[in-house]
Amino acid sequence: AEIAREDADKVVDAIRWARRCFETDAFLLAAGAAGGTGSGSIPIMAQHIKKRYGDKPMYALIVLPFEHEEETEVRSVYNTATCLKSIYPVADAVFLVDNQRYIRKDFSLRNNLAKINALIVEPFYDLLCAGEEEKPKHIAARMLDAGDIIQTLSGWTVIGHGKSSLPMIRFPLGGARNFREKITETHRGIEAMDEAISELSVRCNLADSGRVLYLLTAPAKEMNMGLVKELGDYLKELAPDAVIRNGDYPR
Repeated sequence: AEIAREDADKVVDAIRWARRCFETDAFLLAAGAAGGTGSGSIPIMAQHIKKRYGDKPMYALIVLPFEHEEETEVRSVYNTATCLKSIYPVADAVFLVDNQRYIRKDFSLRNNLAKINALIVEPFYDLLCAGEEEKPKHIAARMLDAGDIIQTLSGWTVIGHGKSSLPMIRFPLGGARNFREKITETHRGIEAMDEAISELSVRCNLADSGRVLYLLTAPAKEMNMGLVKELGDYLKELAPDAVIRNGDYPR
């Protein structure tokens, strides 16, 4: 923390001279909670950046320790608790990521760490791209932009990502899609949402959610208003008290 205080101005200056600094909608800082460097530095850095750029939201992504770290290293538990307590009042929202939820037992340690990092960032890609899209064929009917994200993110936050496979080959039969095809599309959408919920970055009870945001990404021909409505209704059953925002992203 002391080193972070000494070097905070250097970080702020580096941000100021970044090529697209003033186009930035928000800041996201990431750190592991169990160690001494990131857990101690992130609240200090967040404070200094927020002080300099008070008109932009400040978000933090905190990676929680593995189970074996919690059980064998008392210091990691202390660092995690201190980090969470320090970052919460500073950040506008804190993404919690549990390392243990992403671990694969048949992977080596090195492969696990690389895979975990990829899985952590994967849900952010489409979410951040959707509102910046310029190609007409990828413009959404209901665009999810920075304003929607900013209005949704608050306090402790989790994120998830789910996929559902599409058939590689379709045989043209002519005419509009029949009822069975639409049911299949809806089933795929629900399947992807179920996977996203089961793979949330931290285990939680959705019924306690105050705000929820979901983005439907698929080829344009696979999306329709019925699917969007079904997904919204399904999510409302799981989070009845939440304000739900949504968008689509044709890809």
